[in-house]
Amino acid sequence: MRKKIVVQDYDATWPKTFEQLYVTIWPVISDIATTIEHVGSTSVPGLSAKPIIDMTIVIPSASQMPTLIQRLATIHYTHNGDQGVPGREAFRRPPETPAHNLYACAKGNLNLRNHLAIRDYLRQHPKDVQAYGNLKKQLAEKFPHDIDAYVDGKTELLLDILAKAGFTQEELQEIQGINTMPPVQKQNK
Repeated sequence: MRKKIVVQDYDATWPKTFEQLYVTIWPVISDIATTIEHVGSTSVPGLSAKPIIDMTIVIPSASQMPTLIQRLATIHYTHNGDQGVPGREAFRRPPETPAHNLYACAKGNLNLRNHLAIRDYLRQHPKDVQAYGNLKKQLAEKFPHDIDAYVDGKTELLLDILAKAGFTQEELQEIQGINTMPPVQKQNK
């Protein structure tokens, strides 16, 4: 059985947890990275979320990724590949750390732009924060053990936000392809 999807009300400790993780990671990569961004729902004040901090390390170019992977290994992060998201590398966290997902992208990467645009838009639009939080809770209740259906259910709302943020139709289609289950899987739900 898959792990249960839990969406909870916003927790004011999430930014503090991000900072705690940041101060551990940043010294190891500061000479090759430009920043570490707090992304995902825990980065938006007032937004209900799965209580898992999403973080993305930004590097100037993809050529620095091998060095970044080596550096993160020294603090016990295991490289997990791109997990089907081109240009975004994922890492398994050390077991003793707070729940978080760590990713790395080169500056300008579509996935990074996607996450930053959604975060920044929601920080400026509280009504949309409430609607998105409600949707996430409904999806977690409807699909408590199906992360693919949960992600798929959020996609239309997120694409609408990205369209408002100026993403092109081509970019929206690429993001939709990453976030949406193939039609065969949908028919079996």
